[in-house]
Formats: sequence, structure tokens, C-alpha cells
Amino acid sequence: MLTLHAPLIAATPARAKAPTLRFVDCRFRLDDPLAGRAAYQAARLPNAAFLDLEDDLSGPIDLAKTGRHPLPTKAALREAFARASLNQQSHLVFYDDAGGAFAARAWWSAAYLGHTAAQVLDGGLEAWLRADGELNQMPAPVPTPAPMWTEQPALAPTASLEAVITRVASGGQGLVDARALPRFRGEIEPIDPVAGHIPGALCMPHSGNLADTGCFKDTETLRERWAPLFAAGPAPIAYCGSGVTAAHNLLAMAAAGLCQDALPALYVGSFSEWIRDPARPVARDA
Repeated sequence: MLTLHAPLIAATPARAKAPTLRFVDCRFRLDDPLAGRAAYQAARLPNAAFLDLEDDLSGPIDLAKTGRHPLPTKAALREAFARASLNQQSHLVFYDDAGGAFAARAWWSAAYLGHTAAQVLDGGLEAWLRADGELNQMPAPVPTPAPMWTEQPALAPTASLEAVITRVASGGQGLVDARALPRFRGEIEPIDPVAGHIPGALCMPHSGNLADTGCFKDTETLRERWAPLFAAGPAPIAYCGSGVTAAHNLLAMAAAGLCQDALPALYVGSFSEWIRDPARPVARDA
């Protein structure tokens, strides 16, 4: 099961296997939501489809209830994959130009739909170019919808808001925040209206999964980082600002060989949902 047991593929073997793979471009910029699609239109990996974080991988936002990138219904997500011309039987390889942050959300979404052959291109677009991979600069074709995906058992569970509230009430152990330490501490907050973190959470920035090359660290190093969370205490619940970079941490856990049957739960609403109700506590300690 590639999705859980081999979630990363390096650029060189991806080049060699390119005819049998379906690449999926997931480039996105939070400060310019149209930039990713424009970059895809300009140049992309061979035969790459495109999935947009907000249009395809997120559901409708309710400013009183949801986070910034809420989870779509499974039916809507299956429709989005099919609409992007992605066949359910395809070996999907997601990539971006942001260290895998957005590709990881797409990979997690495929796992949520029960897709067993989903991977992330390790190092993304930069690694592909370093490996002398070619880009298609012809006009991107209008996607021809694939057959509708059928329902499959999920490989990626979610944690509800109620489950997180219960976890916080018992001390918050096992909550894992993927944001950078200054945001976690509440020293800065460039996106959300409230700074800080969910009480009891542990700060594990997603950037700590990556080497200086922009690729993921080796399996042993990732295991050293993440295995202690599985050794004792309640099962991890991953979160971040809006359920995007938290998927990067889950990807790292899988790459470390720690997810045999399913991923730990993702609290998709994350901090941006948590703070919708001012009665919910927010911590600003280290």
C-alpha cells in the first residue's frame, strides 16, 4: 500500500516511471490564490493534472464555525478528483513548489478517500528540475472528467471539534501543532485574528521534516522525530492553522514507517476553527 508504506517518491525514479504515473500539480500561495493555477498553465510536469487547495480540496467556509480550509464532503472530494481527470485506478503523484505543504494536503485527501496508490514527489518541482526532468510548457488541456470515484474505506481519519475539546479537557496530550514556534507561542500571527495555540498541544513545525535540500529527511531521522509520539499516551491528533501543513506532519509519520494501517487523525478545522468561539481557551506559552 504505497499511500501509507511508501508515501514519498524521489525525482529520479519518478522520471523513470513517468509513463505509468499521473502527476498532480498542487501549487498554491496563501497570499495569491490564483498563482498556483497560473503556474500550472505556464509549465507543469508531463501529463499533470491540477488540484486547487481552495476550489477542490476545501469545502465552503462558514465564518462563524469553520476553519479557513474546511474539509469537503467525501462526495464533493470524489467529484473534484474525477473532475480533474484523475482516474481512481491511477498511481497518483502529487507535487508543489513549497516543500510538499500543499501536495501533502492532496495526498492526505486521497488517503481520506481510501486511495492506496498515492505518493508525494519528494522535493517537488525543484527536485524534478535538479533530476533533469522536463516540463510541459504547451497550453494545458481542458480536463476531461474521469469516471466518478466509488466509496472506499478511509485510510486517513479525522478528529472532530468535539474530540479535540474532549482532549483539551483532559490536558491536551497528543495534540500536535505543525506551525512555526513564534505562531505557536502567539508572538506573531500573520493570518488568523487570534494568536496562540490549543492548550496542551506540542509544537512540531512541519519544516522540521525537511532537509536543506527541500526533500524530506531520511527515514531514520523522521522515525527519531516522530516515534516518541506513538510510544506512550493518547494517539496523536495533528493540526495547524487550517489543516494544511498538519498533513505534512502526517506524511512524515507515514514516511517514517509509523502508519501501518491508517494515519493518525487530522483535525482539519485546526486553530482557525478553534478560535471561532471566543469561549474556547487559547494558550500562549512555549
